[in-house]
Amino acid sequence: MKLKFIALLLAAASGAALAQTQGVTETEITIGSGQDLSGPLAGYSKPLRNGMMMRAEEINEQGGINGRKLKLVVEDHGYDPKKAVLVTQKMVQRDKIFAMLGTIGTAMNMASMPIQFEKNVPNLFPLTAAREMYEPLHKLKFSFAATYYDQMRSGVKHMVKAKGYKKVCSMYQDDDFGLEVVRGAEAGLKEINLAMAEKTTFKRGATDFSSQIARMRGAGCDLVVLGTIIRETVGGIGEARKNGWNVDFIGSSAAYDAIIHKLGGKVVDGFYATNTVNNPYMDDASKSVRAWAEKYKQKFNEDPTVFSAYGYAVVSGFATVAEKTGPNFTTDAFIAQMEKTTLPRDMFGSDEMTFTKTKHLGSNRARLSQIQNGKWVPITDYITE
Repeated sequence: MKLKFIALLLAAASGAALAQTQGVTETEITIGSGQDLSGPLAGYSKPLRNGMMMRAEEINEQGGINGRKLKLVVEDHGYDPKKAVLVTQKMVQRDKIFAMLGTIGTAMNMASMPIQFEKNVPNLFPLTAAREMYEPLHKLKFSFAATYYDQMRSGVKHMVKAKGYKKVCSMYQDDDFGLEVVRGAEAGLKEINLAMAEKTTFKRGATDFSSQIARMRGAGCDLVVLGTIIRETVGGIGEARKNGWNVDFIGSSAAYDAIIHKLGGKVVDGFYATNTVNNPYMDDASKSVRAWAEKYKQKFNEDPTVFSAYGYAVVSGFATVAEKTGPNFTTDAFIAQMEKTTLPRDMFGSDEMTFTKTKHLGSNRARLSQIQNGKWVPITDYITE
């Protein structure tokens, strides 16, 4: 009789905890994501959303997470921090999400996090490599991939040592993202006793890069670090090639996507970029990636991109931790599990990720890839120097 009473008390306590955990019911876990479905990064966010949806549906077809189905709510912030605030308020207050997952954009995440944290809603695996996604340490902030700073610090240093460049220059977007890229490159150069020979900036949305290219060419640069995303990457390289300047260019993971070679064609052949997940192709060398890509194309009627893989991977990572957390699924229990989790390399080649109480960034390593004959080809494994 006494044991039965204790069991009833434990069940009641567990039910009360779940009732107080936003976004969790006996049958469902609700997660949210802020994406740019109508602005300048729609070419990234749409496949990202598709990858997230695909993985969530697979999980639900397999019975969910400890018997709970995964509900994914995606809202369009249009790459506008003000709109990001509004859609975050909607997801936190009306949809009652348990966590925000894979939101794209540094400024959008920064605008959203205070709203989430006020309601004890974690911000997990954002699609930005800014250091603010895990610094300063906060119990509700977890990032999964190497920062722009670390990518460029190791990537530029590796390139200079391997190819003997003498004058490294940079052209970057005049905002926090661009600054992170150039600061990382400068840190890597400093480690090998070099300094940035020339720096030039542009405003977000710029389409004319003639003055920036002319300035760097005049300085005699032999490697250009690009703090650019989509259009500016293609536009900057295109301007150089139009004027017969065949300098080498290197960008961050923000410029690592199939859309670069689709838009740029032959112009961007030879472009280098750091990356943390390999771009999946329909004829990928890996049988598992080929099968996944075929399934993706059948579902969405388009080839997958690296952002499709990101979306799939972040939901997989969340599900792995949630499954290990167990049936008594509360925010505190989930965070405790996150802080003792190691996620192995996946089929897309992402680095092993380890989280602890004091380490909320999964991995700080990146690899280098190059566009060769219209495809991204890895040219290094994860750089450890």
